[in-house]
Amino acid sequence: MSGKPNSALAQLLQQAFLALRARQFDTASRLANEALKANRNDRNAVLILGHALLGQQRADQAIAPLEKAARRANDPEIETLLGHVLCHARRSSDGIAQLRRTAARRPPYLPAFQELAGQLANGGDTGEAIETMAQAITLAPGLTDLQLDLGRLHLRNNDRRSARAVLAAARAAAPGRADILAELAGAEFLDGAYAQAAETYRHALALRPDDAPSRANLAMCLLEMGERDRGEAALRAIVRGRPHMLGRAAFALATSSRGRFFFRPSAAARFLERDQERSATP
Repeated sequence: MSGKPNSALAQLLQQAFLALRARQFDTASRLANEALKANRNDRNAVLILGHALLGQQRADQAIAPLEKAARRANDPEIETLLGHVLCHARRSSDGIAQLRRTAARRPPYLPAFQELAGQLANGGDTGEAIETMAQAITLAPGLTDLQLDLGRLHLRNNDRRSARAVLAAARAAAPGRADILAELAGAEFLDGAYAQAAETYRHALALRPDDAPSRANLAMCLLEMGERDRGEAALRAIVRGRPHMLGRAAFALATSSRGRFFFRPSAAARFLERDQERSATP
C-alpha cells in the first residue's frame, strides 16, 4: 500500500519526460505540475517543468519554481537551468550571475561552464566566454565536448588559427566524432586551406554519410579549388531528393569565388535540378 503513491508519481514523471522529449510541451508542463502537487520537492518534476515552460516560450513563469528548488537543494543542474531561464526571460545580468556562482562550485559542474560561456558569447563578450571554456578544460582536460565548444568560440571570434589548433587536438582525441571533423573542416575552409578542408569533410562524411550540409561545404571546397564540374555535380546530388537544400546549394554557388550567381531563385533551381549527362564523385 505504501509503495503505490511512489509508483504513481514515478509513472507520472515518466509520462512527463516522454512528453518533453516528444516536444509536447503543454502536456509535459501539465504532468510536471501534477507531480509537484504530489511532491513539491521532486527535483525531476521541477526540471521537466522548467524545460517545458522554456519550450512554450514562458521562461518568466519558470523562474519561481526553479528559484524555490535552488534554495531548497544544493543542486547544480537546477541552478544551471535557472541561469538559462533568467537569461531567456531578459534578465541576463541575473542569469549570468547565477551561472558564475554555479561555475565556481567544486567539484565543478561542467554544463554550468558551457551555459555561462554561451550566454556571455550571446551578449557579445566572446573573450570572456573563451576564458570560461579554457578554465573548464583545465578542470576536465579529457572532455572533447569542451574542446569543441572552445573551437566554436574561437571561430566566432574570427581566430581561425586558435580554432584549428583546438579542433585538431579534439580530433586527435576523438577521431570518430563527425561533428568535430565538420567544425575543423569549417575552420580550415575559412582559413583558405580548401584542399585540407575537403579531405576533412570527406572523413566526416565517411562517418555520417547523410550530413547534407557537410556535402554542400565539400562542394564549396571543390569550387574554390577550381574543380567546378565536380563541385556543381556534388551540389546537384545534394538537391536531388532534398528540395529543402536548394537554398543552401544556391548559396554555395553564389558565394564561391568560382561559383555562379543567379538573379532569380527559379534560375538557380533550374540549374541545380537539371539532369547530368555525367556524374562526378566529390
